[in-house]
Amino acid sequence: MTDSTPARAAIESFRSDFSRVRQEIERVIVGQGRVVECALTALFAGGHVLLEGLPGLGKTELVKALARALHLQFRRIQFTPDLMPTDVLGTTVLNADDAGRYKLEFQAGPVFTQLLLADEINRATPKTQSALLECMQEATVTTAGITRALTPPFMVLATQNPIEQEGTYPLPEAQLDRFLLKVDVPNLDRQGLNEVLLRTEEGHPAPPEPVVDGPKILAARALLREVVVAPPVRDFAVRLVLATHPNDPTSPELVRRCVRFGASPRAAQALLRAGRVHALTEGRGHASFADVRSFAREVLQHRILLNYDGQAEGVRTPALVDAVVATVPEEAR
Repeated sequence: MTDSTPARAAIESFRSDFSRVRQEIERVIVGQGRVVECALTALFAGGHVLLEGLPGLGKTELVKALARALHLQFRRIQFTPDLMPTDVLGTTVLNADDAGRYKLEFQAGPVFTQLLLADEINRATPKTQSALLECMQEATVTTAGITRALTPPFMVLATQNPIEQEGTYPLPEAQLDRFLLKVDVPNLDRQGLNEVLLRTEEGHPAPPEPVVDGPKILAARALLREVVVAPPVRDFAVRLVLATHPNDPTSPELVRRCVRFGASPRAAQALLRAGRVHALTEGRGHASFADVRSFAREVLQHRILLNYDGQAEGVRTPALVDAVVATVPEEAR
């Protein structure tokens, strides 16, 4: 991307849209600035987000606030153990027309939208969870041999409870890998919880105002492809991903001891996409090493599979990611 006037104007327009959407959401959502930033980064990067946290932390409200700030179609699926894939994707039914003739018609499921809230996704069985694999990777749905495209921009925002809770099913690795970011939703501190009570018990804040629409989001995604990523920065992203593999010579000792499988090539793509968004929010048309590092934890933590030793020791994948980031130098040796 050059520093020409059109390019600079496009960057400033993106920064303005990003900031305005964030402000609208944070008028409603208290104390979750990082979570909001991650959700917007994935939105503009063309990815999906998995929000994990205990019940009652505002995960669902965050997604609903994001939907209100966007001119996008919005649907919600409440995942339960008895939910079937056809409840998500849709099914073919036999209908009669006015003349009494019967014909097969496709009844679209709730996945045919632009912004999909998959609420408590890990309360459904792996079979139903996997119904979203094609949707998230290719933005299409194939039923009865017919492939139907979803309306762009399409984004899945999924919430899940910690897998230690009763009635949850771990997401398959292939499903996890399709989420650009996995974001841990923290508990509120004293000040934040007081603010929540003040807003909910003594007043009702106005819902977010719509800020951007589908064409603007698609234009922003096109702008991301123009953000320059120099070869050393791209190689830094590659080396970060390779260092999550226990058999790589550059991986830290904690990874070699506790990891069974490292991150996939999608992780390197995700690091660059998130890094490009971060560069634009900083007003730059080129990505830096710091931009790649900025979302390393959210990009990598759900793509690392622990071995038996790691599970027995209670090692947390965010700690592994932090060790990788601290070990891998910016310049290749």
